[in-house]
Amino acid sequence: MHPFERILLVSKEKIELELKSIKEIIWSEFYLNPRRLRGSDFLMRWSQGVWSEKRLTDAINQTSEFYAIPYGPSGTAPTDDVREFELYFEKLETAGLGNIKRPDLLIFKISEKSYVDHFLQDIGGSEKLPFIVEKELQPLIKKAIVAIECENSLWVAEKMPNYNTELRPQKRLGGKMGLPKNAVLPTVIIKEEDRIPLHKWQEENNIPVHIWHVFFDKAYGLSLQEAEHLIQEGLIEPTIQVFQAPGGATTKKAIYKFYYHYAYLLGNSTTQPTLVPDYIQDKNGHILPYVKFTGGSLAIAQNTLKILHNL
Repeated sequence: MHPFERILLVSKEKIELELKSIKEIIWSEFYLNPRRLRGSDFLMRWSQGVWSEKRLTDAINQTSEFYAIPYGPSGTAPTDDVREFELYFEKLETAGLGNIKRPDLLIFKISEKSYVDHFLQDIGGSEKLPFIVEKELQPLIKKAIVAIECENSLWVAEKMPNYNTELRPQKRLGGKMGLPKNAVLPTVIIKEEDRIPLHKWQEENNIPVHIWHVFFDKAYGLSLQEAEHLIQEGLIEPTIQVFQAPGGATTKKAIYKFYYHYAYLLGNSTTQPTLVPDYIQDKNGHILPYVKFTGGSLAIAQNTLKILHNL
């Protein structure tokens, strides 16, 4: 699967928007995207991902103690045009780097900001990072205190039905603490296909990896090491979901949903994002509307600052 499609995979259970009035689109005439970006859900997924990573980066950079930069291919890609976003991944594919897996963000002590900025300036900007082999990026990576894998969900965490529900013994877990399979609550998600590459990156670079999951009102964090411990202890089981790509291809993937009880509160929203209408247009004038995420801010929790200091 092309990396552009892979990054925009959407769980079929989350696909809610369909353009019922559209009977047929001749894909050979669809100028915007040869991989058939055919639904508003995928455009929203792209917009949501861009928004959440920027929200985390801005939140860290407003602490005056730490400095965050985009590092993974999705974080360094163009953020204001989905067509440019696609072309960026085409260039990565052509360079033979389309399947690289790197954490989305790197975080440094604020004292390293000058070094990091000069390093990025020397290579031509952060957007060049995915085109450079990590061996050449070691001087930058070694300055980082933690690497972040970003996830996001279209939920208000505090309004989810099982928010504040206490863990209790579960038969399917052999009496270990947990919640029913159908419980709806904030979780930190790790995809099985990302789990091994992230572990490999962590070991090769000797930099801890954390997963930060953004909701509308809150964000939670979990270290990859703690996540692995929870899996090995049998406290968290994999969930199999069917994902659909923009081109229509479906695939089954295992994901791990870690209850927020096991995570640390990363931060709280201080201002909510605005959802504004937007659209794209193909060469024939066909309009595809979607909702775009803009604004909003997140305040990093004091406990998270302590965690970062300890790193």
